[in-house]
Amino acid sequence: MSTFDVVSEIDRQEVKNAIDQAQREIGTRFDFKNTDSSIEHNDLVLTLRTVSEDRLAALRLVVEEKLVKRGVSLKGTDYGKVEEATQNTVRQVVTLKVGIGSDKAREINRMIKEKGPKGVSSQTQGETVRVTGKKRDDLQAVIALLKGADLGIPLQFQNFRD
Repeated sequence: MSTFDVVSEIDRQEVKNAIDQAQREIGTRFDFKNTDSSIEHNDLVLTLRTVSEDRLAALRLVVEEKLVKRGVSLKGTDYGKVEEATQNTVRQVVTLKVGIGSDKAREINRMIKEKGPKGVSSQTQGETVRVTGKKRDDLQAVIALLKGADLGIPLQFQNFRD
């Protein structure tokens, strides 16, 4: 039996590198001068602070550009609402989602059962989904199916075994 795992992970070091690059760019760009803009990075939670909502949109754009350049998918980003902060500033909390939740795992399992080739089964194992089948081609068809579906989270395929 051939198997592979469907996971949703983010390379934390790449996130850190992207945030460092974004902070350097904010420090040098003219449109961020005297705006007191900053990015706080705490594991998978980013806090964006600046003086106005239009500067916040520009700050968010810089962060997204750097994340994409470093190969971090934006599908797993969850933007909080824009809040008023101290000294006439605004802030927004951005959360990077990791792992496949139980509802998404059920959705993946249902999709594989309904649209996948015959003889392919899947089961949830914590925050991963293990897909099993007799033929390698069937498993590759399932990978193509999941890549084509918009599930709202970044998916990676690991441990492909024959």
